[in-house]
Amino acid sequence: MRKLLMIALFSFLTQQIIAQAYEGSIEFTKKRQDAFVIDFSYPPEAVENALIKKMESLGYKTKEEKGLFNKDKGFRVYKSAFITEINSGSMDYIFKVERKSRKEKDEAQLFMIVMKGSENMIRTFDSYDAGNAKRFLNNLLPEVEAANLELQIKDQEDVIVKSEKKQRGLETDLDNMEKRLKKLQEDIEQNKKDQERQLQDIINQKKALDILKEKRKSNL
Repeated sequence: MRKLLMIALFSFLTQQIIAQAYEGSIEFTKKRQDAFVIDFSYPPEAVENALIKKMESLGYKTKEEKGLFNKDKGFRVYKSAFITEINSGSMDYIFKVERKSRKEKDEAQLFMIVMKGSENMIRTFDSYDAGNAKRFLNNLLPEVEAANLELQIKDQEDVIVKSEKKQRGLETDLDNMEKRLKKLQEDIEQNKKDQERQLQDIINQKKALDILKEKRKSNL
């Protein structure tokens, strides 16, 4: 038990160490933009779902604007949003979740651009606001873990549904086989009866033949 607790604690601490935001950049609207970035050891879908839930808890839904939020671009734009955990002012928060690499399908990067109009506000952030922005991303870890758990639960439910479907198929196959077996057994019994009747008929026909042969002898 103690060993399991130590493993769980080590896993938690590892995630805490890994999930630390830093400053980077990403291309947005054909320009390289400064951004806050954080890496998560979870699938992109889990990070995406956690972000959506977090922003919805703040009262915001994604603005699905043409050219910004689509399967190719994948940016989520929250215009004129107040995220007081970062700054008291109204700003445009632009997020994007990407798979860290082709090989690392369960590793994701979350980018956050902060803009006001056409100006990238990250360049004007002091150390306090920048620290708040990084903490905001760091603090998403519990939501990401919860979202990942929900995905795991859904995946397991899907596995059970498929297994139950397969079980029903096997039960149907067995029922059909039992019906065919019953029919085959009935056919076997019928065949045995037919053979008995046929054998009796052969015996009767042979007796008739013997009588005819006896008559032939007596006529000689």
